[in-house]
Amino acid sequence: MNVHGFLALFYKEVLRFSNVAWQTLGAPVVTALLYLLVFAQVLEGRVQAFEGVSYTAFLVPGLMMMAVIQNAFANSSSSLIQSKVAGHIVFVLLAPLSSLELFLAFVLAAVVRGLAVGACVGLVVMLFVPLPVHNPLLVVVFAFLGSAVLGTLGLIAGIWADKFDHVGAFQNFVIVPFSFLSGVFYSIHSLPVFWQRLSHFNPFFYMIDGFRYGFFGRSDVSPVLSLAIVGFFLSLLTTVTLAMLQRGYKLRS
Repeated sequence: MNVHGFLALFYKEVLRFSNVAWQTLGAPVVTALLYLLVFAQVLEGRVQAFEGVSYTAFLVPGLMMMAVIQNAFANSSSSLIQSKVAGHIVFVLLAPLSSLELFLAFVLAAVVRGLAVGACVGLVVMLFVPLPVHNPLLVVVFAFLGSAVLGTLGLIAGIWADKFDHVGAFQNFVIVPFSFLSGVFYSIHSLPVFWQRLSHFNPFFYMIDGFRYGFFGRSDVSPVLSLAIVGFFLSLLTTVTLAMLQRGYKLRS
């Protein structure tokens, strides 16, 4: 493995978002606070997802995880499409880096951004809403896996896209709907049976449900099942992405 090349690309990707931290880290915190303010004011006392857990407390892990996955996707997808549109993707491809090393550098940088955003949102929001932490390890594991899945999905979107509009369409018609319909603002047990069953086909649901279990020790499905499905989804996307990188799909032409 070309460790120096991998670390250089990884450092470049981390530096790319950390240099504009007010935008990449500050903006998600403000957005999460606005969601918390609006939904907590409207629904606190009217909705109870878990017995003994206030709606505001229930909402916080969902907002944290939503920020994690959306920002992890944004990091890898925006980086790749910017390189393609600007024409300097060729310098990355000419470097003595394997497909696996390219993949790891982009995805791990997306994980760093996702975890950093999640930590910032959590630290600020929990100043107003104290939360228990039932299982810290599961909190970290689901945050890591969720950001890795979305970092990989962002890489696929960046490879497939030919212009910024394509990435925007992917974000608006796939990432945002799947994240909003994943149980961030509600428990799926509050839905009619048909929509409950449909929710089980949304992989984002398992990321958020498992992450929430780490705080409250309660969830809509078993955390073991959530872990297995998120792990399977990550393996599947990794296989697809590595195949696209090895073929140079839409990168070498």
